[in-house]
Amino acid sequence: MAELKVPDLGDNVTSAVVVGVLIKEGDTVSEGQPVLELETDKAVMEAPALASGTVSKLLVKPGDEVKSGQVIAVLKEAQPSPGEAEPPAKASAPPPPAPPRPVGPPSPAPVPAGRRLIPAAPSVRRLAREMGVDLRAVVGSGPAYRISEGDVRRFAAQGQSPLPAPLVSKLPDFAQFGPVRREAMSGVRRATVRSMAQAWSLVPMVTHFDKADITQMEAWRKRLAPRAEQRGAKLTMTAILLKALAAALKAFPKFNASIDTERNEIIYKDYIHIGVAVDTPAGLLVPVIRDVDKKGIFTLAAELGSVAAKARERKLAPEEMQGASFTLSNLGGIGGTGFTPIVNWPEVAILGVSRSAIEPVWNPEKEAFEPRQIMPFSLSYDHRLIDGADAARFCRFVAELLEEPVLLGFEG
Repeated sequence: MAELKVPDLGDNVTSAVVVGVLIKEGDTVSEGQPVLELETDKAVMEAPALASGTVSKLLVKPGDEVKSGQVIAVLKEAQPSPGEAEPPAKASAPPPPAPPRPVGPPSPAPVPAGRRLIPAAPSVRRLAREMGVDLRAVVGSGPAYRISEGDVRRFAAQGQSPLPAPLVSKLPDFAQFGPVRREAMSGVRRATVRSMAQAWSLVPMVTHFDKADITQMEAWRKRLAPRAEQRGAKLTMTAILLKALAAALKAFPKFNASIDTERNEIIYKDYIHIGVAVDTPAGLLVPVIRDVDKKGIFTLAAELGSVAAKARERKLAPEEMQGASFTLSNLGGIGGTGFTPIVNWPEVAILGVSRSAIEPVWNPEKEAFEPRQIMPFSLSYDHRLIDGADAARFCRFVAELLEEPVLLGFEG
């Protein structure tokens, strides 16, 4: 007999929800064959079999929450046919299986409630056992409240977690007022709930509002759009904003940093990876465009179109949504005159863009109003590191790049 286990789900992914079971009892499976569809916080993946044999007992069903290494089925190992020689023993361990690969969105499945997963690595769990710390009482300081060894040591020394536990208020019985429906949160929505609550509790945020006159830039964009299409790209304002932000982050490195409160240090990043918020049917996903400062606008436009399509199809790999040092959220295609985006901790700033509109602008030389295309945008920032004057200068720098397209060639 052998056991079929959940493969490694990747760094910083502690669990997944089973949204599809691709095998049944009695089936014969081979190593590498997809056996489960799993939904993590940010992606849906096919999990391959790590062993071969016949399924004698299936231990999971849609809606179950599983972890890396968890047994999902018991296998009866395949027997050789009559007259067939037993295969020789392998001299070395087989190569590791291919990692789970993304697939399109499956039908939604119910998720069991009332269970709390403890986000901690095996080494952290071992340390907690050695120190006699109950991890259920520890609130982690990492992303999605992930518990680190430092959190365990602080809890053991002080008897408390570094962060206050999130408040959970008991809801009234809404059914007494009329009919209600309940729907299980998707993995993406649950991740959003955790990350937004964490960011709100950790970061004292301020939002600075500004406008840019993009009349010339929009004319350039329309004129160069056919050339971009020849390269398989759609030239959007988002791609241009990425390049402008890369120049601004180089000029204002504080905005490309993170705060290490444990060591009382500021971590300046020498890379510029920008997360771009993408609206999808499953919720908000943020793929990361890497090394934005080293790429031309046409290249950025092509890459942006590719990752946005993958996000909407739920085909992004977990690593494609990690490592951002700044985030851009452009709602201009939907509408609105302004909003206050929430900083994606441990980043320290995020830029939000709203829909541009034609506005009358006074021209002192002509002593008359002229119609100009004005784009409103807002910068939310961590006030622990960034002062209001810094934010105003950063926004003016971005606006000037957008108002004078030729500057982008020099600064970018």
